[in-house]
Amino acid sequence: MPNPSILAFRNGKLVLPNSTVEDAVIIARNGVIEYAGAAKAPLPKDAIVVDARGGFIAPGFVDIHVHGGEGADFMDGTVQAVRTAIRCHAMHGTTTLFPTTTTGTPEQIEAMLQATAIAKAQWTPQHGARIAGVHLYGPFFAPDKVGCHRLDGRRDPTRAEYNRYFNSKIVSVATCAAELPGADAFYKAARKHGCFITCGHSNANWTEMERAFRYGMRHVDHFWCAMSSVVSLRTRCGTPMQASMEQFVLANIEMSTEVIADGCHLSDELLHFAFRMKGASRLCLVTDSSRALDMPPGRYRFGDNRDGEWFLSDGQVGRSIDGNGLASSIAGMDRMVRVMVRATKAPLHDIFRMASLTPAERVGIASECGSLEPGKRADILLLNKKLHPRRVFIGGVEMI
Repeated sequence: MPNPSILAFRNGKLVLPNSTVEDAVIIARNGVIEYAGAAKAPLPKDAIVVDARGGFIAPGFVDIHVHGGEGADFMDGTVQAVRTAIRCHAMHGTTTLFPTTTTGTPEQIEAMLQATAIAKAQWTPQHGARIAGVHLYGPFFAPDKVGCHRLDGRRDPTRAEYNRYFNSKIVSVATCAAELPGADAFYKAARKHGCFITCGHSNANWTEMERAFRYGMRHVDHFWCAMSSVVSLRTRCGTPMQASMEQFVLANIEMSTEVIADGCHLSDELLHFAFRMKGASRLCLVTDSSRALDMPPGRYRFGDNRDGEWFLSDGQVGRSIDGNGLASSIAGMDRMVRVMVRATKAPLHDIFRMASLTPAERVGIASECGSLEPGKRADILLLNKKLHPRRVFIGGVEMI
């Protein structure tokens, strides 16, 4: 009689961190991978056999920068909003994610942290993607780089405020613009709490980035979006022209970054350039998706549903109300993968690495997830030959 605690995935191309394997098999027992590699006979007699139908067997995606989906934003501050968003992303292949804050009041951010903590504590695989921690993204942005976030919700970091967030013990990724007063102290506190430290929504120059690096900053959010450039720094710093975040990231091998590969934020040439410059082990795919994911075109709020900034979804991407700027993505990670395949022509294992193992490594959870290797959770995607998810398993439990 089949044992539901033993799964055998077969008849597919296995995507490993450094290669793909034809006609592969994965055996998972009690939600943990026991074997992943070339087909071997016989399969466990009591296993439930899962047929990949000639498609791909790949690791579940890991999203370190994501705001919402299916009408919900994590900043809505309710457990139901969290559950709606994590289930939505699971259907796009994301099995682990970091709910991400926007700008907003301290009360709104604390409500988001509390709701996420409750959802995390009560989580089961059928709720959707696993919550690994919170990405404290807003509110510590530069005033000239807030993007689609509410300007009146941004502020400089203060020890009293960010220590409340860090003491919640759910914050795992922490962002602050490097040029802000108090940024150095923020980075030191984030490092003390074991966070992965990033710089984003910033107009920082090389000197400010170098100082942030000394305090533990190792990542820049959504490359080329709401970040400094040589041109923007000339406006801020005058002459001689200054090196920007772009130059600092490309010149430092320890720095990683991320791209929104929805086909709307960045051209194929920029996506290819980022991959060539940073490589699969230092470039992450993120969705940065809003509540408009899997929703009809229309007008939505970015952030809290009571007072977040309005934006428009045209069915492909979010746009500012005036139509002059972008306002986050409305795509799942599966679309990011398909666009990167088209843009870079890179080996498939590198594309999947950027959506799974690389972000898991950067935030320190790669021993648990991010690749299909023995001892890791059975977070497994079955995709068709066009890379559309067909079935999603989280810890060996199928999402339905």
